[in-house]
Amino acid sequence: MAKNLKIAKRPHPGAQDGAATAAALPSKEEILAFISRERKAAFEAGSAHPDKVGKREIAKAFNIKGAARIELKRMLKELEAEGRFEKRGKTMHTPGRLPNVVLVDVGARDRDGELVATPVEWDADEHGPAPRIAIWAPRRAGPGSPMPGVGDRALVRVELEREPEEGAPAYRGRVIKVLEKARAQLVGVYRALASGGGRLMPIEKRNVGRELPIQPGDEGDARDGDLVSVDLQRPGRSGRPSAKVVERLGAVDNEKAISLIALITHNIPYVFRPDTIAESERAKPATMDHREDWRDLPLVTIDPADAKDHDDAIHARPDDDPENPGGFILTVAIADVAAYVRPGSPLDREALDRGNSVYFPDRVVPMLPERISNDLCSLRPNEDRPAMAVRMIINREGRKLRHTFHRVMMRSAAKLAYPQAQAAIDGWPDDTTKPLLDSVLKPLWEAYHALKIARHHRSPLDLDLPERKLVLKPDGKVDRVIVPPRLDAHRLIEEFMILANVAAAETLEARGQMLVYRAHDEPSVEKINALSEFLTTLGIKLAKGQNLRPQNFNGILERVKDTEHENIVNEVVLRTQSQAEYVSENYGHFGLNLKRYAHFTSPIRRYADLIVHRALVRGLKLGPDGSADMRPDELAEVAARISAAERRAMAAERETTDRLIATFLCEQVGATFSGRISGVTRSGLFVKLFDTGADGFVPAATLGNDYFRHEEHLHALIGSRTGETYRLGDSVDVRLVEAAPFAGALRFEVVSAGKSRREVPGAAAKPRKPPGRDKKPTGRKENAWPDTRKSKPAPRHRAR
Repeated sequence: MAKNLKIAKRPHPGAQDGAATAAALPSKEEILAFISRERKAAFEAGSAHPDKVGKREIAKAFNIKGAARIELKRMLKELEAEGRFEKRGKTMHTPGRLPNVVLVDVGARDRDGELVATPVEWDADEHGPAPRIAIWAPRRAGPGSPMPGVGDRALVRVELEREPEEGAPAYRGRVIKVLEKARAQLVGVYRALASGGGRLMPIEKRNVGRELPIQPGDEGDARDGDLVSVDLQRPGRSGRPSAKVVERLGAVDNEKAISLIALITHNIPYVFRPDTIAESERAKPATMDHREDWRDLPLVTIDPADAKDHDDAIHARPDDDPENPGGFILTVAIADVAAYVRPGSPLDREALDRGNSVYFPDRVVPMLPERISNDLCSLRPNEDRPAMAVRMIINREGRKLRHTFHRVMMRSAAKLAYPQAQAAIDGWPDDTTKPLLDSVLKPLWEAYHALKIARHHRSPLDLDLPERKLVLKPDGKVDRVIVPPRLDAHRLIEEFMILANVAAAETLEARGQMLVYRAHDEPSVEKINALSEFLTTLGIKLAKGQNLRPQNFNGILERVKDTEHENIVNEVVLRTQSQAEYVSENYGHFGLNLKRYAHFTSPIRRYADLIVHRALVRGLKLGPDGSADMRPDELAEVAARISAAERRAMAAERETTDRLIATFLCEQVGATFSGRISGVTRSGLFVKLFDTGADGFVPAATLGNDYFRHEEHLHALIGSRTGETYRLGDSVDVRLVEAAPFAGALRFEVVSAGKSRREVPGAAAKPRKPPGRDKKPTGRKENAWPDTRKSKPAPRHRAR
């Protein structure tokens, strides 16, 4: 092992070449010091990528050659297993450490008046409370220098403080750009007072109970019970702030207003700026300039039945090349948004601000105005539309042999829905699909069967989780919750799009074009070790520190399939995964098991795809409207912004669904439901209901006349005296005790008995009873909602 090797003294930098032997290895401490030193030097030099230190850089710095590189690799694996650093692709960084460029919210000033910020994106469950960043600012800012204030959002370049004072921020940061000025707005319910004016009852959990006065004349046109957004006013002589109504969102019982709550609380733009609308209205249909004529190719779109924009179309036919027997020629055509949205234009600036479209049950907030998204760039049937197309040749086993990109004019042969296309293949064609069945649809499905073989060999992470969909009544209220079936038609589109995305990344790398990658990191060593401890309780052995690939996770899932442990193992494997993101420096896509991946197939709704389209136009010389010159640090900034926008959209969508379902259930307080434990924390249980997918909280203090210990490695609460056990994945019956519709919160109490200790693997040994805790703990507020920042159930994983 590396730790037993003799460490040779390295030569002075001025020594002659070859003075060091290839067998000379640094100590672990020297490696860590080198990584830290390189990061610091790069930060002070203003590098866009001070994290870019990997095995190659270490080997070069310490003159490690030949067989000694193998020993270096072993040493680095030991350091990673010990948690001394984490590996991201081919680079190393300290566990739980912020990336070099990070999006932050400026939240306060310290005692010396210096600004202090926290990262917008931070995994508190994995790394604990978010770190604080001391923002460095020049005493006299020059013209154009970015100067944030409290409440602003900014992009900063950060570096870890060597020896911070006790209680001081762990990082220092330099501001690259101020992205959003503070908008001190709240959303709440307006309550009118007979004497004039009124009070605001905030709806967010963190502000519940903190009512704000609204002075007479500041209520606008709000009526008692209305949902309103307000601006915070400066404190008066009393020292208390007041509120001024800036927008009436609607009556409190109008659920159309619920999605507006998320839009405003997350600062998501939902009204297009006048210059953006004006530019979109001036846009004219694209011409044949720089385009091939593909209008005779019978491309079809396959989308959800309620889709309003259609930005991808597909086609497949058998390859008649005798050297590729059983192979296919696949075509994926994507709406040519770059033809209408030019870099630096009003349309482009607003698209970047939005980052992506946001989808709510009752509305869509598009990234681009309807003139672009639903008209000029929507691939409507029998209408000429400009497109970026990729033609891919695959063999009989679905492996891509080669591909080419083209800028074309196309004409969709049909607009199909997933169930409609699937029904045709299953023997139930309708008037639209019957003429296309043999010539278009059957070749698509034959090509898909080949792609399935390639997918099986690639072995991506196979977490095929059901998605619930809210069906609304005409008045915007929830009618029912359904789980749409997962069809081969869905999987077909998914495989075609993945292959096209890979082709785009490969082409841009080959052409030396900068691009934004879609990257997904492998799980951290800490999460793998926690998974190993948990699986041990089920009799499944997994070596700690083992370098797992997606197929290893698939093997675990297959092993517990159709057993009593299937649900809990799926939940724990899901929580082990990291979050996908957009980056300018590639480190691969773990979930899809791909070395390079980019988003190309949805430029109507994702800014990342628009960047890729422009890069293809520029790299392949397909027209004058390609990407503009951009420095690496500018691309890193864009990647950070659109990653944050994606998370913002996910949070808004999730919160809106929670509020709609809580409103739907608020009239059923006292009813009993069946569900599954979806989260276990020290303070209680999260339960997801089977019929609606609603998440609610069960305070630990209501679980029975016992003290329940949180056994983290078992994902369980276990009664110290009775051994009664509630574990992640267990089925339970609960009664709805309280519903807070506009906070999107539900509180349950468990009405079914937990399992006995003997029924739970790994929990047979009776835990030590804590002293003085023979009785049920007192002093807890049973009607208190949990701190959702630390004790929330795992969000739905979005690896792609």
